Amino acid sequence: MALRSGVAAPFHSVRYALRLLETIAESSEGALEAELGRRTGLPPGRLGELLRLLQQEGYVHRLRDGSWTSGEAMVLLNSGGDRRRAREEKLRQSLDRLRREVGAAVYIGRYADGEMIVPHVSSTPEMPAVNQWVEFRAAAHATAIGKCLLGQLDHDGRRDHISRHRAARLTSRTITDRRALLTTLDHHPASMPMLDLQEYAVGTVCAAVPLTAGASVGCLALSLPLRQGYRLREAAETLNRQAAPTLLSLVL
Repeated sequence: MALRSGVAAPFHSVRYALRLLETIAESSEGALEAELGRRTGLPPGRLGELLRLLQQEGYVHRLRDGSWTSGEAMVLLNSGGDRRRAREEKLRQSLDRLRREVGAAVYIGRYADGEMIVPHVSSTPEMPAVNQWVEFRAAAHATAIGKCLLGQLDHDGRRDHISRHRAARLTSRTITDRRALLTTLDHHPASMPMLDLQEYAVGTVCAAVPLTAGASVGCLALSLPLRQGYRLREAAETLNRQAAPTLLSLVL
């Protein structure tokens, strides 16, 4: 099934970041910012922004003379058999940092082989994950994660999923009408976070933003108790800003 055209995602930033990492890795003695700009073709503003992002994530390191070299995270990722473990640890660190920044449990969702899965969650007793009282894969129609993933599929892909999973009423706010659900997904702006306002669980609100690279379909999401619902918009905006470093941890 094809991706929906026009999906807003941090893919372009990640593509530029990968190009920048490759250029830095080729410079064993380090490279100054002006040289990196010349070799990558990135404008100064974008270059500086990406260098700060990569430095924050530990992928690059700045030497005393101002030149840039590969950071500890890249060294670990290039260490043979430890690559998978290093990648998982880097992703966990990124999610934990994001959880602290947004003050809410955060999730990574994926759509693979016709099903929705949630392979990574970062939560604490103070910032608990939503109680999964109905299996997520059966509740894509009612969750921010599921609707965000379905929204990245083309119309046929969405219809196929909905035909295989009955849209059960989980709360009084759950959309169960197939036509209404498809219309909602069709008309949702790609640049706006997908929301779940007590559609999956009473007392919980959620938001999700796309994490799309190539043919993969993914998303980043958060959940808040209803009493903190006033923070949802700001938290969703932070989530969207931090999508690029999270996607970087997934693709490296």
